[in-house]
Amino acid sequence: MVVVSWWSFRPLSFVVFPAGPSDAEELARIHVASWRETYRGLLPDAFLARMSEPGFARRFRRSLSAAGAGVTLAAADRYGLVGYAQGGPSRWKTAGEAEIATLYVLRQAQGHGLGARLMTETARALAAQGAASLRVSVLRDNIRARGFYEHLGGEPEAARQEPGPGGRLLYEVAYRWPDIGTLIA
Repeated sequence: MVVVSWWSFRPLSFVVFPAGPSDAEELARIHVASWRETYRGLLPDAFLARMSEPGFARRFRRSLSAAGAGVTLAAADRYGLVGYAQGGPSRWKTAGEAEIATLYVLRQAQGHGLGARLMTETARALAAQGAASLRVSVLRDNIRARGFYEHLGGEPEAARQEPGPGGRLLYEVAYRWPDIGTLIA
């Protein structure tokens, strides 16, 4: 006989909120941990091992303290932060286009809709700032992330080379939502 507690069937609950400078250390922890989980085999192990939480915490603190820094949303469960997303104007300087520069969810919190929630809430905040379209880029060989963006209706563009860690060239694929409203409807 198998005994299953009612906790086994409770859906995980998360809260999504605007991140501030006081969240910098936790955002850095999420960033480094998620890169190590996600990019093992896609980026050099030595680079992943050298990633510095204190260094990323300084960057987060600085960017979250700056005026007009875009949108940074954090996601937490009852134990602490488990993901975040950042967005702002597109690197391509396309009028009316926003870009989600980063979206990371720790593996332990994946598969519960949190990534999609972060994506749509960030898109909603960017649309409120005037964005009409949205773009996000992902490593070409990150098949899981590519499937995620395709599932959300992103239209893939042709792969392009971009400089990566240590000047190494990597292939990225951009996903676009020509009408940001389709993502946040």
